[in-house]
Amino acid sequence: MRIIMKNNVLKWLGRVGATLLTTIVILVVGLYLVMAMLAWGPSTFAKKQFILSLQETGELGFMANWFCSQEEIDMIKEENSVKDTTDITDSSLVVIGQDSSSDEEDLYVVDVKAGTYSGKLMVVKDPSRLFVGTVPEFKLEKGWTVAEIAQRYDALAGINGGEFVDSTPQTAMPIGLVMVDGNILKGDSSTMYHVTGITFDNKLVMGNMTSSKAVELGIRDCVNVSSDIGPFLIINGEPQDVDGVGGGLNPRTAIGQRADGAILLLVVDGRQATSLGASFSDLQDIMLQYGAVNASAMDGGTSTQMYYNGEVINKPYSPTGPRTLPTAFLIK
Repeated sequence: MRIIMKNNVLKWLGRVGATLLTTIVILVVGLYLVMAMLAWGPSTFAKKQFILSLQETGELGFMANWFCSQEEIDMIKEENSVKDTTDITDSSLVVIGQDSSSDEEDLYVVDVKAGTYSGKLMVVKDPSRLFVGTVPEFKLEKGWTVAEIAQRYDALAGINGGEFVDSTPQTAMPIGLVMVDGNILKGDSSTMYHVTGITFDNKLVMGNMTSSKAVELGIRDCVNVSSDIGPFLIINGEPQDVDGVGGGLNPRTAIGQRADGAILLLVVDGRQATSLGASFSDLQDIMLQYGAVNASAMDGGTSTQMYYNGEVINKPYSPTGPRTLPTAFLIK
């Protein structure tokens, strides 16, 4: 009797295992076929969006090579990007408090939503409240979430900041220039960096510059994000040239400033059923809609997160929770 029961149990386990394996194979094959249709189907637009979105996904970027040669991927990226510039923002275009509405709240959050994305835009009237927060030490160890960095400084709100060494879980090492309170925490005097920061006069500054130039411009706090990850979106009131679709659909983060000095913090969710994501062109459109005269994208993807009043208020794409990182733009 025991032998019969044991054989029945083994048969049942075998059937369950076979069913699970078959289901997994069907799902994997089905997913591959869907991706193949996007990559090799009749729609050039769908192919570009698919390859760009996949390529911008750090963990799955290699999969783009399953469907296209590296040469074709590079061509698609080049034809669908935001062009970089040698210009540096003109701080005289921002006059803090000028034409600012007395009825406008000091800080508020609005929902942004369009065809492929949903997200949050935070408006902060007083730009002096903006600063860069960091982990206690830059090193090849696990970084902190935006919420943890904000809590370190007792900040009210914040978004993720600059680029960093993407070697999970070693996420506490930024890439490029980082300045806090006028002090250079990382970077050297001769290297050119793709900088977004705030001056001692509380004006957003963006441009390609050395740390020496950043000091000369009176930058108080700044981070670095390479132009292909976090391109400048608007400089001196002019939207930067966008080729093609302007990047794939992914979670995005951006920062901007209006002519009256108000700071705009933007996050767009992505890689989810309710929000596929936004392109850089979408970020540009949102920032223009809300009056930005200067704006830049930050690191995005799984890093995208907005913290406000004790909680993360967007929906970061990460099965393990908000991504750890070394820097954040915070609001006092």
